[in-house]
Amino acid sequence: MKTSIPVAGLGALLLAAGAVGCGSEQSPEMTPAAAVAKAAKNTEDITSLQYRLSGTSPGEGRVKGEASMRMKPTIAMSMKMTAPDKGTTEAVEIRLVDKAMYLGGGADMAKEMDGKRWIKFDLSGSEAGKDLDQMGRSTSQADQNPAAQSAFLTGAKDVKKVGSEKVEGVETTHYSGTVTLADLRASLKDAKGDTREQREKSIKQFEKLGVDKLAMDMWIDGEDHTKQFRMKGDADKGPLDMTITFLDYNKPVDVKAPPAKEVADLGEMFKELETS
Repeated sequence: MKTSIPVAGLGALLLAAGAVGCGSEQSPEMTPAAAVAKAAKNTEDITSLQYRLSGTSPGEGRVKGEASMRMKPTIAMSMKMTAPDKGTTEAVEIRLVDKAMYLGGGADMAKEMDGKRWIKFDLSGSEAGKDLDQMGRSTSQADQNPAAQSAFLTGAKDVKKVGSEKVEGVETTHYSGTVTLADLRASLKDAKGDTREQREKSIKQFEKLGVDKLAMDMWIDGEDHTKQFRMKGDADKGPLDMTITFLDYNKPVDVKAPPAKEVADLGEMFKELETS
């Protein structure tokens, strides 16, 4: 069975304060660093978000997707991704709910799994959960809030204002800068709780990819929320260039597990192999 899962959360699986809306223009006295820091701070109040991602992922090529994610009171996510460079036209769907991850949802999956349209990974400490990286890096990042990575721009020492631009019809101010993994690690000293945990997870994923430095762009709307961000870097398996556009935030997100009859439980499959 071959299952190729595009990187989804990294860039995605990727962090920034999602926001839609308009409002008064940012204060002209606010420095670029202060504007970025304020938007990063606002990510801490986000309970859910909807976002779109597109770009190039190391080892996967072009990827494109859209997702809804809930961070509080419990983590849940639904994401649909396509990776045309992998030779498949069918979208891969990832659902994260009740400490389990479900992959698949398409006819191609059903052909390989005796009619089952989904593979289930138990994420509660089982051996199946530990094998996620073998199915693709995106699966190990699915519980990461794409609203926490844009906050990494606060660690850059060269943040500058690029100009004013419209994103999805919303007036924004565009900022850019460069940040190293050393900068990201240093930023952890000021992070607490869930924010620190999310940043640590992201740093580990960048380390696995072999990314040492990121060029980052951030588009902030008039309400000091990140409307969009982009990160670019060189990884061991090729270029990383991912753009995340936030469509909405703090709206109800309801994710349901697929019907049991359509699910192949990877943990049960391993048990059967061990006893056969």
